[in-house]
Amino acid sequence: MKKIILLLTALAMFLPVTLSAQIYNLEGFWHDPDKTTKVQIYQPYEDYFCGKIVWLKEPLVNGKPKLDMKNPDPTLRSRPLMDLVIIKGLVPAGKNKYENGTFYDYNTGNTYSTKAELTSQNMMKLRKYIGVSLMGHTETWTRTK
Repeated sequence: MKKIILLLTALAMFLPVTLSAQIYNLEGFWHDPDKTTKVQIYQPYEDYFCGKIVWLKEPLVNGKPKLDMKNPDPTLRSRPLMDLVIIKGLVPAGKNKYENGTFYDYNTGNTYSTKAELTSQNMMKLRKYIGVSLMGHTETWTRTK
């Protein structure tokens, strides 16, 4: 009986370590918080990740593909939103954490610094900020197919 209790105690001590050691995969398809945009996060090179729009809830305006109309650069306002890379340069920064990226918000035309943390295999906290991370906004993105 003492051996069983000792074994259970040892398992209870190591279970949190095992669970916290879980590493999640950033690559895949993610919905923004309001589920109007689906972004594919991929690794174009070994050292960083990017994300491009692969689905829009409302992809058309007057029967034509939505364009990047809010872009501060007038020469880029005619590019379609579909396949537009809106997340660039996220680099690994520890277990399930990524930083030093940029996020382009096509709704406003603003570009933010960004970092991400996978809180589970199917949930990501994406922080967008200008300057320091404390002055920003965190969104919860969910994995999709």
